[in-house]
Formats: sequence, C-alpha cells, structure tokens
Amino acid sequence: MNKVTQFFWWCSGVHQATIAKYPAEQNKYVGIGATIFFTGLFAALSGGYALYFVFSGTSFSIVYALLFGLLWGLAIFNMDRYIVSSINKNASGGKQFLQATPRILLAVLIGIVIARPLELKVFDKEIREQLRTTYLDRQRAHIDTLNKAFEGKYAIELAKTAELKTERDSLESAIKSDRIKLKMETFGEKTVETSGIVGYGPYAKQRQAELDKQEQYLDTLRSRIQQQEIYLRQRKQFEGLLDNQLLTGGSLDSVVNLAGFADRNAALGNLKYNQDGSVNSTNYWSITFIMLLFIFFECLPVFVKLMSARDAYDITLYDQQKVDIHHSGKNRDAEINAMDQTHDHHIQTLIHRRTRELDAEDYT
Repeated sequence: MNKVTQFFWWCSGVHQATIAKYPAEQNKYVGIGATIFFTGLFAALSGGYALYFVFSGTSFSIVYALLFGLLWGLAIFNMDRYIVSSINKNASGGKQFLQATPRILLAVLIGIVIARPLELKVFDKEIREQLRTTYLDRQRAHIDTLNKAFEGKYAIELAKTAELKTERDSLESAIKSDRIKLKMETFGEKTVETSGIVGYGPYAKQRQAELDKQEQYLDTLRSRIQQQEIYLRQRKQFEGLLDNQLLTGGSLDSVVNLAGFADRNAALGNLKYNQDGSVNSTNYWSITFIMLLFIFFECLPVFVKLMSARDAYDITLYDQQKVDIHHSGKNRDAEINAMDQTHDHHIQTLIHRRTRELDAEDYT
C-alpha cells in the first residue's frame, strides 16, 4: 500500500518528502493522483481504440493501436499532472481561478477527445445498424445517379424501345380480339363484324390470313425489341450499371466491419436524430451525458485542487520555495560580488603594471 500511495502522490505532482510530514493531507493527494492516473488510462484506451479503426484490416493494426494508445495516454497523463501541480494555492481565489481557466478549457477539450472513441464502443450495435442504412442509401443514390445519366445518354434508343413495346402490346391486344372474332365466325355467331355462316368459309379464311400477317409482324416486333434490349444491356455493362448491385447479407456485414473512424463517428452523430430530422431524445441525451461525464472526470482534479482549502502542505511548500529563492538570491549576489572583486583586482593589477612601465620609460 505504501508503494501504491507513493505512486499516486507522484501522479498528483506533490513533493513526496514534504507531504509525508502531514498525514491529514495525504489522502487528498492520493485521490487527486488516482484521478489523474485513471484519466490517462481512459485516454490510452480511447486513443488506441480510435487508431485501431484507422488501421483496421491491416496486419499491424493492433500493434499501431497499442503504441499510439500508450503514447496518447502518457501525453494526457503528463498534461493533467502538470495542470494540477502548477496551480498555486497560496494565491488569492480570483488569481487561482484565472490560473485554472485555460487549464479547465484544455481539460474540457481533452475530455471531449477522450469520450468520443469510447462512445463509439458503447453504441457499437446501434452504429452498425446506422451504417447499414447509410451504406444502402448511398448505394441507392449512386445507382439512381448512374441510371439517370444512362437514360440521358441513350434517350433515343430507350424511346425507340419503349415505342416498339407499346406497338407490341397494342398488336397483341388486337390479335387477341381478332382470334375471338375468328372463333365466332367459325361457329356462325351473327354480329356486326361476322357473317353468321357456320364453318370455315371465305370470311373465316380471310380473317385467318389477316391474323397470320399480324402474328408475323408481332414476331418481327419481338425480334427488334430483343435486339434493342441486348444492345442496351451491353451499353449498361459498358457503363458499369450492372456491376452496381445492392449489398445484402454477408457482403453488407463485411463492409460495415471495415468502416473507418470517420464513418462510425458520422453514424454516431446521426443516431441523435430521427429520419424526419427531429431529435431522438433518448440517444441524444445518452451520448451527451457520456461526453459530459468524461469532461467532468477530466476537470475533476482541477476542481478538487481549486475547492480545497490552503493546507499545511501548501504553506510549507510555499515557505520552502521562498527560502530556496532567498538562498538562490544570496548565492547569486555572492557570485556577483566575487566576480566584481576579481574584476577590480584584475584592473588594479593592469594599472600598476602600466604605471611601472611608464616610470621605466621616463627613467631611461
């Protein structure tokens, strides 16, 4: 326990020899040090998780994530340690707050950065579903864009094919009607368009001949339509329309698994809103409260240091700093005086030497 306590003292940035003299203040700095340590730990986890998705799919993604997570966690840990230890508790409350203001802003920024990757992990299932919807919508939009471009480029061919199909449908309807009339003519049913003579007479033969011509022309139409469709299909293949198929099942899951950090981050933002653009209050506040929790957790060491009263450790440390500054000033003054004396002695020596030289020249 002593080693753990000393480690957390070191994390809080206190002077361990001084804090050891005041048992009543030790637990406070153990708590501050533990908060700083776990903030760095969360930063390492979130940074490593974020970079894992950046390099996901590569053979060294785990190694990169571990290295970056370690470096990021140490950087945040060192920054938090400096922020807390640099607050001067011997200054006035207003001055302490001014000192802490940029540090609090920095802590808020760090809290937001730390919270985002962990939010991605917490809402992983919801993000996957959102990515499925997003990817399918993008693919549909892409296919629609290609189809519109194809329709504009081959408008004449498509119009001709549509015209042939309309003529085919009309001819098939006419042939169906003529077959009914031929049947009525054969059975001798008297109507405005039939003779009423039973049997396969001249009128029936005439209708049969007309029907054969229509069916031959229908076969020609169908052949022309088939040729047009083959041509358009070849053009679609050339333009790449047939290669763009909607992803389903396992293929869609594979694409979702390979989604990068940017897509997952965008999907997390989209979870806050419904399809009609209204706010999804459940997801919105859940994501917001997680971010606020990490911001508070990051700012907590600074707030604890600001809210704590000036204790014996702060007074002793302040007095020791004054003594060190005083001794440093005295030592500096002594060094300056010694340098001045040495300089004066050197000047005097030069003056005496020059005087003797001048006296020797006058005597000569």
